Amino acid sequence: MKMNEWISRSVSVWEGWNNLGYPTREAILQRWSKQLPSACQAMVRYQCQQAAEHAAVVDVLPGPTGESNERYCAGRGILVITVDAQAPEVALYGQLAAALVTGNTVFVCLPAGYSVVAEDVAAQLEQSGCAGGVVTAISPDQLSGLICHPAVVGVAYAGKPASVQQLACQLAARDGQLALLVSETDCEQLPVIGSTTYSLRFVTERTRTINITAVGGNASLLELGSGGEH
Repeated sequence: MKMNEWISRSVSVWEGWNNLGYPTREAILQRWSKQLPSACQAMVRYQCQQAAEHAAVVDVLPGPTGESNERYCAGRGILVITVDAQAPEVALYGQLAAALVTGNTVFVCLPAGYSVVAEDVAAQLEQSGCAGGVVTAISPDQLSGLICHPAVVGVAYAGKPASVQQLACQLAARDGQLALLVSETDCEQLPVIGSTTYSLRFVTERTRTINITAVGGNASLLELGSGGEH
């Protein structure tokens, strides 16, 4: 399958995955985590828990004319997940869990000889309930072309600072929308991936308004605003 076909498939399934909701996506990831080593399983569960506490929260905002306003988080779109050859597996699984539970589709690119095979990760997630195209494995020689594609909204990377700089330059040189770069360079302590708000790096904020009043709005509120007597 060619790069544009991969991108098209990822775009086509993103909305459905994003609209599943946090509980459903979390359940899929929890099933997947049971196949992983204990430390990686704990990381997936941790990312799901933190996303539920931070990214899944819906804030109800005041409606001046009686409408219902809700502020919520949604996935950004297509993300690339990649790591350095020396990055621990737990870093990779932390990136994947945070990106997926928040409603993004991902391309996984892992270096040759890495302890995990990207195709195996994609297959495991599909077996656990992810639709085809939510997770796509690519080879290292395809990474640069994918990063430069305007449909990709961001890259999550764990590894060397020099590689972070290189990725930042590639993303800055792209045409179109600015792309996100989420990097972890301390692969021993994992202060970024281990942050309680790490999942918020993979979301965008949206507002949903529902008009629950009669045509013309809430008459009482409108009258109060005009200084009428009651």
